[in-house]
Amino acid sequence: MTKTTNILLAGVGGQGVLLASEVLSKTALREDYDVKKSEVHGMAQRGGSVVSNVRFGKKVYSPLIAEGEADIILAFEQLEALRWVKYLRPGGIIVTSTQRIDPLPVAVGEIDYPDDVLERLEKMEYDVVSIDALELAREAGNQKAINIVLIGCLSNYIKLSVDGLRQVIQESVPEKTVDINLRAFEAGRTHENILTLN
Repeated sequence: MTKTTNILLAGVGGQGVLLASEVLSKTALREDYDVKKSEVHGMAQRGGSVVSNVRFGKKVYSPLIAEGEADIILAFEQLEALRWVKYLRPGGIIVTSTQRIDPLPVAVGEIDYPDDVLERLEKMEYDVVSIDALELAREAGNQKAINIVLIGCLSNYIKLSVDGLRQVIQESVPEKTVDINLRAFEAGRTHENILTLN
């Protein structure tokens, strides 16, 4: 594959965005891709936005994804998908959790959280895959595994091997949570909302 794959991961502090980007980057490196990664997590500990750019291909020169160039947005929270959608290329894919986490301006009553985020995304010219990653993570055994559920879902749309992703997940999570995380990965990978893309 000579084309660079651009994945923008967006979520809220505490959701495991950085671990997810690490899993993707390590898997791509092991599969002999050139990989660049960039992270912004200024207020992550306080529930602020966390964004990571992961780019892999034959040769990647910059870690940053420009507006309109992301192939996939992997959103851990639905409003984050809407916030970053301008970075998606025409025909790109949005993989989003249906989870809602009120940002600070909503929490303090300055603005309202839109009721129609998913509807807005689905009206755009993109393929949208929305899954209840929080519920799937709970069913797998730990609600903190939403990041791994989302990687499982994402694995249907990227050219990284499923076995490679499983192996890196196994090495990246605490030993006592390996089984939970592998179940979470499979739950996301086989979710009923998976799209068949041309």
